[in-house]
Amino acid sequence: MNRRKALSHLSLSSVALLGGWGFTKTWVKASPVQEQVFPLVIQKGSVFTEGKLEPLNIGVTDAGLLHLSPLELQGTQVIDASHHIVSPGFVDILADGPKNLTNDYHVFERFKLTDGVTTTLQLHGGRENPEEYHRFFDPKPHYTNYGVGIYVMGIRLAADLPHRLKHVEKMLAEGALSVSHSLEYQPTPYEEVKAYAQLARRYERPMFLHLRYSDKEHELEGVKEAIRLARETGVRMHIDHLHSTGGTFHMAEALDLIHESRQSGLDITTCVYPYSYWATYLHSKRFDEGWKERYNLDYSDLRLVGTQERISKKTFQYYRQHPGYLVAVPEGAMPFETTIDLALQTDFCMIGSDGGIASLEAANSHPRGAGCFATALQHAQAIGIPLEKMLPKLTSMPADLIRRAVQNRGEIKEGAIADLTIFNPKTVQGLATVENPNTDSAGIKAVILNGKLAYQEGKILAEQGLPIRNSGRRA
Repeated sequence: MNRRKALSHLSLSSVALLGGWGFTKTWVKASPVQEQVFPLVIQKGSVFTEGKLEPLNIGVTDAGLLHLSPLELQGTQVIDASHHIVSPGFVDILADGPKNLTNDYHVFERFKLTDGVTTTLQLHGGRENPEEYHRFFDPKPHYTNYGVGIYVMGIRLAADLPHRLKHVEKMLAEGALSVSHSLEYQPTPYEEVKAYAQLARRYERPMFLHLRYSDKEHELEGVKEAIRLARETGVRMHIDHLHSTGGTFHMAEALDLIHESRQSGLDITTCVYPYSYWATYLHSKRFDEGWKERYNLDYSDLRLVGTQERISKKTFQYYRQHPGYLVAVPEGAMPFETTIDLALQTDFCMIGSDGGIASLEAANSHPRGAGCFATALQHAQAIGIPLEKMLPKLTSMPADLIRRAVQNRGEIKEGAIADLTIFNPKTVQGLATVENPNTDSAGIKAVILNGKLAYQEGKILAEQGLPIRNSGRRA
């Protein structure tokens, strides 16, 4: 009997990873599915399913759905995942880059795909008109699944409040994924923000909030404001990148506030990106008068992203007057041990990049736009967080934020959509830097998107991305 036929007769309890497979002497008749030839098979991998890493083989059906088996499967195309982790595809809830991606969206998605991301969701910023966004982008080929939230900052530039609220409700009814606002960049009266939160709650969408303060004296007030909004409206509240806005100086206290609110029944989550420095545009309000005192920085501490240039007083004034230039603060501005590492230990903090690459030649973007997820995996292992605890923060937890819109994604189970990322836990690492942010990550072996092999061994093979939208149903 050849090896494949022999394996097909083993009992379901008899199998472990090849190279260390332990066999029992129990024999059963092969199931018909074991004789099926799948278009794609992933074998010998350690598969993350139901919160555990299991020695399983995966068959991808013609419909792009998953079949899990401890037995060897037949496939037209076979990926050997020995010594690799097979994970649900990573979901980036804060896949936000430049607003105008009309011509550069492919570059944006490309660097997400090579970082293991299968679904890019622009829920920190988003668009003023998500419906218009989809009309433009849906006919185009995509490297990843994609979706957007409502960009309140853009809406507030033109309309009075009644028209703003009417527009937000219309976009929610048409399928927008979230309501997103950035109070630090565009200070807004509390009652107006509450009105947006009430609409989000009515349509069962989350609110993504960049908090009002990032300075040492006031940052916790922003956390308390987000909690108050959740309490008074019942909205599912997600606090963007807590380590850079809200918990930079008081992370333990911020996490305690969120934990206590969750204990009281509120649905509040947050995210971080695994870098100890933030970056933003020099023309933004973060660099208004008093920035040096707020962040204990000087001109020379700022680095123009994508170059070797340090900012001077003269160039600071120039870039402030010419919007579009991103600068990074020094490493350690948000110390890992007192910010990110504390947040990652909680069960309500996940990973969100808050970035995207928009140029192959000279990317003026934080390296998190290309290397966030590989860096997160490498960092988690370095500080002793088990992959079983870390992987949900990249997959099921972010997918759960938009629930109905991503049904059957974000986890590996029988019949789920085949969005998968295969990586080597020993070599996975983000290679993007401030000087060279547009750099592919290491250790990502392959990405399967909607049942098709989209990326393998450094090569992009297909454009299989689909739009992610909500039904528009009201609660």
